[in-house]
Amino acid sequence: MTPSARLAAAIEVLDSHLAGAPAEQVLTRWARAHRFAGSSDRVAIRDTVYAALRCRRSFSHLGGGATGRALVLGGLRAAGVDPDAHFTGIAHAPPPLSEAERRNPGPMGRLTGLDCPDWLAPALETALDAAFEPVMQLFQHRAPVFLRVNGTRTGRDAVSGLLARNGIAVRPVELAETALEVVEGARRIQGSQVFADGLVELQDAASQAVVLALPLSPGMRVLDLCAGGGGKTLAMAARTPLHHFAHDAHPRRMADLPARAARAGVTVTFLASDDIAKHAPFDLILADVPCSGSGSWRRSPEGKWTLTPESLASLLSVQSGIMDTAARALSPGGTLAYVTCSMLTAENEDRVKLFLTRHPQFRLTGQTRFSPLAGGDGFFLALLRCGN
Repeated sequence: MTPSARLAAAIEVLDSHLAGAPAEQVLTRWARAHRFAGSSDRVAIRDTVYAALRCRRSFSHLGGGATGRALVLGGLRAAGVDPDAHFTGIAHAPPPLSEAERRNPGPMGRLTGLDCPDWLAPALETALDAAFEPVMQLFQHRAPVFLRVNGTRTGRDAVSGLLARNGIAVRPVELAETALEVVEGARRIQGSQVFADGLVELQDAASQAVVLALPLSPGMRVLDLCAGGGGKTLAMAARTPLHHFAHDAHPRRMADLPARAARAGVTVTFLASDDIAKHAPFDLILADVPCSGSGSWRRSPEGKWTLTPESLASLLSVQSGIMDTAARALSPGGTLAYVTCSMLTAENEDRVKLFLTRHPQFRLTGQTRFSPLAGGDGFFLALLRCGN
């Protein structure tokens, strides 16, 4: 496909997404319907789509509209590329620009330039203070790719050399002693022998830092209450021998965890909701709760635009309910590790304060915010101990 034809495909994908379909779903569907498109075409289209989602508000301003075509046009202008070179209507390229599309878009407001929704700005500015603008600017760009080294099998230096032989260049990350940032060859990782042998896993550096901050000791019974793909379960297993239990309210999210656990040499007991009380009590419960995802908008940018006051209120209720469930399943002296990938105080410090009001037998032993400016996603961790 020509570069212009790729832009036309990105416009098609964006229009479907803007009509309500998840971006990943649309990209998958498009690829299946266009088998002639090579891997480099699919990568280019995906990159264009996600760049538009990260910068949806500013690209819309520069492109003069809220359609896929306007977003792609705005993206070209943001990159300093002459749109007329691609909007030609020739050989599957997008049709030429109209007179209306050629008009000067005018000055861009502060929040538009930062790609920040108006209604979220006050809460984000309060939470981030002086870091608000730098963080929002960071979210306009792609997230780095990080690996977690499986410390039970190898070390960071050794695995760096093995990766280099596979054409994958990495560098150590200060945020977590287990983390490597991929600087070249990221698309080769999952096909490499290093990955197949369970020496590394894909995991954000701040997510790794969260696990390294957990008070784990050998033999503990640990429940990953909102396990999802199980990245934190595996990261805990790489620290010390534990008895692992995993649960998710949507079990399909854990579909890949059995294979990942087998590759890492980890035994995990999977629990349905009704099984939690039967296997309680646990020494530590990790509750990485559903949240706004505002700390990971580089990776999942559509969440920035789909979040509403109503959906945020619903998430706050779910978060409190999950914390209450965890409180009932902890052993005396056990720890509830409350985690979000959010930067909003309402989902973080406020949830903890309300929990302590409902459960006075708990006390806060530690609380940390991981800023996206440190390199990884934005995370929040609170450690709550049951009893003295």
